[in-house]
Amino acid sequence: MFTPRSAMAMLVLSVAAFACGRSHSDRPRVALVLKTLNSPFFLDMRRSAEAAAARVGVELSLQAAERESDVEKQMQIIENLIETGVRVLVICPSGSKEIVPAVGKANRAGIPVIIVDDRIDDAAAADAKVRTDSYVGSDNVEGGRIAGRYLVAQSGGTSRVALLEGIPGHQTGDARLQGFREAIRGAPGIRIVASQTANWERDQGFTVFQNMLQAHSDIDAVFACNDIMALGAVEAIAAAGKTGRIRVLGLDAVDHARKAIAAGAMAASVAQFPSEMGRLAIESAAKLLRGEPVPREQPTKVELVTR
Repeated sequence: MFTPRSAMAMLVLSVAAFACGRSHSDRPRVALVLKTLNSPFFLDMRRSAEAAAARVGVELSLQAAERESDVEKQMQIIENLIETGVRVLVICPSGSKEIVPAVGKANRAGIPVIIVDDRIDDAAAADAKVRTDSYVGSDNVEGGRIAGRYLVAQSGGTSRVALLEGIPGHQTGDARLQGFREAIRGAPGIRIVASQTANWERDQGFTVFQNMLQAHSDIDAVFACNDIMALGAVEAIAAAGKTGRIRVLGLDAVDHARKAIAAGAMAASVAQFPSEMGRLAIESAAKLLRGEPVPREQPTKVELVTR
C-alpha cells in the first residue's frame, strides 16, 4: 500500500541516489587507454590504476582495443574521449608513431597527456609539434640488456638463438631487441639464427617458433620480447619434445611466466612493474588537475627473475 511513510522512504532513496550520482559526476574524469585487456601485464596496470583513482578522488574511464596491434581502434577511442571532455588522458600507445595525431588533438583541446609503458616517437612528435606532460615506464633497452647478459653468462658465450619480436616499429619491442643485441655483441659465439615478429601474441609465438625450430633444429635459446610470446615458444618446444633443451627468456615476468620459470620450462624473465606504472600515472594525473608539476620522466625498475 502506498502510504505517506512509503512516499517519504522513496523520496529519501531518490535524494540519496541523486546525491551519489552527482558526487560521482563531480569528480574530474581521467581516461586510461590501454593497449588491450587480454594481457596479464595490462590487467595488473588496470587494477593499480583503479585503486589509485579511488584514493586520489578521480573518476577513471578505462578503455582498450581488443588486440594490441589495433592502433586504429585505439585512436578512435582517444578521439571519442576527447569529444566527451575527459580532463586528463593516460595512454599506453599501441603505435609509437601512429598515435601522434591523436595526441595532437588532445593538445589542441587543452587536455594533458601522460604516456605509459611505450614511448611515442620523438621525431614524429617533434615534426607534428606534439607534446606530452610525462612519461611513466621502465627502460626497455636495459630490460633487453639484462636478458642478453644472462644468456651470455649461462651459455658461456656460445649459443644459437632465435628472437621473437614485438610489433614492428613499436618502441617497446624495438628497444628490447636493441638492448639484447648490445649485450650479446661482445660474445661472438652467440649467433642469432632467426628473428621474426609474433605480434606480442601467444598463439603466434607458438606458430612462429615452431616454424623456426623446423628451419633451424639446432636452436638452443630463444629471447621473446614479452612473456606472452615466450609462453607460446614454451608450448612449441614441448610439442617438439625439446623441453629443457632450449633456454627460453622473456620479458615482463607475468604470473604465468614465473610459474613456467619455477617449473623449469622457462629459464628467466625480466620483471617490469605495471602496477607501479598504473599508480604513478594516475597520481600524476591528479597532480596535473591540481596545477602541480610532474616530472617529465618517471622511470620504473626492471630486474631479472630466475628459478
